[in-house]
Amino acid sequence: MKQQRGSGSEKSSSQNKTNVMRILEQNGITHSSYFYGDGEAASGTEVAEMLGEDPDRVFKTLVTAGHSGEHYVFMVPVRCELDLKKGAAAVGEKSIAMIRAKELLPLTGYVHGGCSPIGMKKQFKTVADETATLFDSILFSGGRIGCQVEMSAGDLEKLIPLTYADITV
Repeated sequence: MKQQRGSGSEKSSSQNKTNVMRILEQNGITHSSYFYGDGEAASGTEVAEMLGEDPDRVFKTLVTAGHSGEHYVFMVPVRCELDLKKGAAAVGEKSIAMIRAKELLPLTGYVHGGCSPIGMKKQFKTVADETATLFDSILFSGGRIGCQVEMSAGDLEKLIPLTYADITV
């Protein structure tokens, strides 16, 4: 079920507001926020289905470690998988690997299933699959399980170091 809780011009309930939404509002970024489910982590395709959205417009946020020890964030459509070789090439690394779920919270401040490219403890270089540019807006985690935000990829570029590449299998 799709529930709009707020946008850059409307106030949402402060108890529902995430740090992602606060950052978007502080920067005057137009967005919509959606809350769904019962707080249990769902697959990305299940999230798209619950929200009645095209899965190609709904992106998951993945965090990796490069051969150099640097960390990188990748945003891919929920029906797709990150191609590690393409991802490594996109960030100029010899190789990359997914980080373990237990490393996610201390590194980013987010839990598995609620990781957003906005508002991480440290801002990492982020690469979105090039298909993100095909849509007027995309959806991705709003910073906790059961929350998605929708905004333009162009506006996301204003907040984080975002580039685009063909990074999916």
